[in-house]
Amino acid sequence: MMNSPVVGSVSECFIKPLGPAQDSIRICNLTPWDIAMLSMHYIQKGLLFRKPATLVDRQGFIENLLEKLKHSLSLTLFHFYPLAGHLVTNKGPSSYTIFVDGNNKDGARFIYATLDLTIFDVLSPVDVPPIVHSFFDHHKAVNHDGHTMPLLSIKVTELLDGVFIGCSMNHAIGDGTSYWNFFNTWSEIFQAQAQAQGHEYGVSISRHPIHNRWFPDGCGPLINLPFKHHDEFISRFEAPKMRERIFHFSAESIAKLKARANSESKTTEISSFQSLSAHVWRCITRARHLPHDEITSCKLAINNRARMEPPLPYEYFGNLIGVVSAGTTAGELLENDLGWAAWKVHLAVENQNDRVVRDMVKEWLQRPVVYQLGVHFDSCSVTMSSSPRFDMYGNEFGMGRAVAVLSGYANKFDGSVTSYPGSEGGGSIDLELSLSPNAMTLLESDEEFMQAVSVANSLHYQLC
Repeated sequence: MMNSPVVGSVSECFIKPLGPAQDSIRICNLTPWDIAMLSMHYIQKGLLFRKPATLVDRQGFIENLLEKLKHSLSLTLFHFYPLAGHLVTNKGPSSYTIFVDGNNKDGARFIYATLDLTIFDVLSPVDVPPIVHSFFDHHKAVNHDGHTMPLLSIKVTELLDGVFIGCSMNHAIGDGTSYWNFFNTWSEIFQAQAQAQGHEYGVSISRHPIHNRWFPDGCGPLINLPFKHHDEFISRFEAPKMRERIFHFSAESIAKLKARANSESKTTEISSFQSLSAHVWRCITRARHLPHDEITSCKLAINNRARMEPPLPYEYFGNLIGVVSAGTTAGELLENDLGWAAWKVHLAVENQNDRVVRDMVKEWLQRPVVYQLGVHFDSCSVTMSSSPRFDMYGNEFGMGRAVAVLSGYANKFDGSVTSYPGSEGGGSIDLELSLSPNAMTLLESDEEFMQAVSVANSLHYQLC
């Protein structure tokens, strides 16, 4: 069934920021962390909602929803104005700089589409069905494409009994913290706009984005890059054939992993997520049947805001993530216990401090690197991205709480693990794993791994 239906585009428009006129020229300069993301994909995450059970006038419902989404989006873009702009490259005989022109000339794309499937059709398969990739705009686009493509695109797909709101945001403009701050603000304004009729500009938001980007002393705001053409640093990664599956871990199951990891390491310092990451790393490595001396690592994308001195606020809009890595050989990883692996992960995270972050930026400035999916992430390792701390299920758009969080094609490769909060909350976590078909099959038969999985498919209980 999943091979025949297609997502049909119904309408498309551009939404520009709505708010008091601004006299200042809104130019957003890119930091080393931003520039490093230019060859990665857009961030693609979205929420699936159930239509109201008492719905009588379907056409009236969807028209009203779309109008409210557009209007609240325009108000949100006033606060997140870089997302309404586009990338610009300035070249000179000895200069090559990239920045965001955020002067509200472009706007964000807004697409309405339909799909003749139900929520059950999307959530019931064991693997995430390929049709989910069609719930997002900018399929396979890299962030450098933001020169000619919108930096933000919203795609609203109406199912027979549900609505999916998919958001594609340029990753060179912001990281996951920035992404969910935008999404949370959009939801906040959507819910408040009904009480602000005639006073749209007065809708207050709880977290104001901070657009003053961080540069180390003596650097910026325009960084001259050692390139003459974007072909020197942009590549188009094609993911190999993979299976994508979401596994659910209850708070109780994660607590057991944490207790075991700390007990085996004779410590109390290993966190829940570090324990879960080490567990996934060991089990995936075992499923891959790697040679004993093969180097493997567990990489984690972590937020550097609180690690800076002084710390940068949560509302900082931009990229401020680092990738830390715990490495060893496949043989040593599997010969030792969970606590041993979790301690290595713990040390990798704990060692990421202000000095390390600044040294990495200093090194980058001396030799700028643009991350390449096919180069910087290998198929012998595991990479943990996103965060269960992000407020995903707190977003509401007049249809109650979302029934699922789903992601697109973007930035997935063999060994990528995307983390979400479990929909029931309470410290539960959903992990979306992308693995080769053979490794996924072996992982599903791995007794240690599956004992920690609370529900075989994390979405089944939503369908009851």
